[in-house]
Amino acid sequence: MTILKIQTTTKIPAAKASQAVVIGVKSVAQTVTPIKGSYDLAGISGLNLASLGVSEKFESITRIPGPNGVVYCLIGAGPDELDEDNLRELAGAASRGLSDFEHVIFDLPTEDLGDVSGVIEGALLGAYKFTEYKKSATPSKTTSFTLLTSVPRASATIGNARVVAASVNSARDEINRPANDLYPANYATLAAKKAKALGLSVEVLDEKQLEKQGFGGIAGVGKGSSRPPRLVKISYAPKGAKKHVALVGKGITFDTGGLSLKPANSMVGMKYDMAGAATVLNSILAIAELGFSTRVTAWMCLAENMPSGTATRPNDVIKLKNGKTVEVTNTDAEGRLVLGDGLAAASLEYPDLLVDVATLTGAARVALGNRYAGLMGSADAVSEVEAASFEAGELVWHMPLPVELKDMLKSDIADLQNAKIGNTAGGMLIGGLFLKEFVGLKRGSKSEQISWAHLDIAGPANNDLAAYGHTPKGATGVLIRTLVSLAKGMAQ
Repeated sequence: MTILKIQTTTKIPAAKASQAVVIGVKSVAQTVTPIKGSYDLAGISGLNLASLGVSEKFESITRIPGPNGVVYCLIGAGPDELDEDNLRELAGAASRGLSDFEHVIFDLPTEDLGDVSGVIEGALLGAYKFTEYKKSATPSKTTSFTLLTSVPRASATIGNARVVAASVNSARDEINRPANDLYPANYATLAAKKAKALGLSVEVLDEKQLEKQGFGGIAGVGKGSSRPPRLVKISYAPKGAKKHVALVGKGITFDTGGLSLKPANSMVGMKYDMAGAATVLNSILAIAELGFSTRVTAWMCLAENMPSGTATRPNDVIKLKNGKTVEVTNTDAEGRLVLGDGLAAASLEYPDLLVDVATLTGAARVALGNRYAGLMGSADAVSEVEAASFEAGELVWHMPLPVELKDMLKSDIADLQNAKIGNTAGGMLIGGLFLKEFVGLKRGSKSEQISWAHLDIAGPANNDLAAYGHTPKGATGVLIRTLVSLAKGMAQ
């Protein structure tokens, strides 16, 4: 992707024909009116904008010719007061829709550094396109963004916004890549290369080491594939860090369901089942690049879930990293098996906070739709993640872990079963309850578990509908901004 030039300024750039100027509009006294900014809009102030198709409907864009070949792009700002979050969405929608202009200028109202950061992040996220496999793709012409703002020290936010947006876009690239080109071994190699470039320490376990060291979940899920599993551990340990957060990501590079084979229509899109691993990888890279003084460890649990003569069978019993045995009743409930290993391993380091991220259950999408991630876990961890998601402008919804549903995990022959065949109630919650069994105890405690949050991103990780705001069709990179915000907050 082209590295875009970004600047903030109080001075209006000299007018050129390749420029688009983004100006918000609202309805005032039933008249569509531009939001006052830096540009002199006398040339269009007398026009009946509504009759030209201009609307205050959020993200609607209408182009109107300006002086010297400049094009005014009037974007609906909606009826509500503009804040950092909807400025991010507006800037994203604008940059996504104006890729035929070389220079996009944002004349949107910014009152503080949060607003400035929102516009810059949105512009960079909205400019994302995945065209690696399309020879016929039309490349974006945009080479630069300018934000007109009088907020002091506005330019200081550019670096951080660029790092965060680049991490989200990198995750999108990885998640969008098809499974024949991204599988456990080469994804582990890619992750290690990126991490080592930032000076982070990396450990990669192959299939033999996984078996030897007791990672029965990852090894068991990966047994059916000709492409064996991997566990990648990446560590960022800055001097002076007082808090440690462990991030565990589900990395099923393709999910057929194993011997519990998915129907054909449910299998399409299963390349996205490694979104959790992409999320934790690109989060730790962003955190390290930003230099936050929080220790972070990321665990990528990578496997391909395939049916074959060597695949794990229904009713097989496997032993996970913490010693608990699991009867595999449904090989399509494999994400919780690899995450169980990751959570157990991460617990051995006694982090202050343990967060796992996974496209875990279709039930999450049924319950919460396509834009909200399900959030479960201990009360303190849930509160921290909620605060970080609010700061980042991302959507999570706290869901319970009802104790009465634990009976669904009882097995006649093992400590647990991974699914209750035939049960359709509370699937997202049962998945969370299963994972809770692999969260270790706090150092020195005989009963208190490590603070833990589970994020089920099955709904928002992939947008299979039309693009909106700064969110493209396809992989979204959701919750990276939240995890970066979480680490920042812990450092403070």
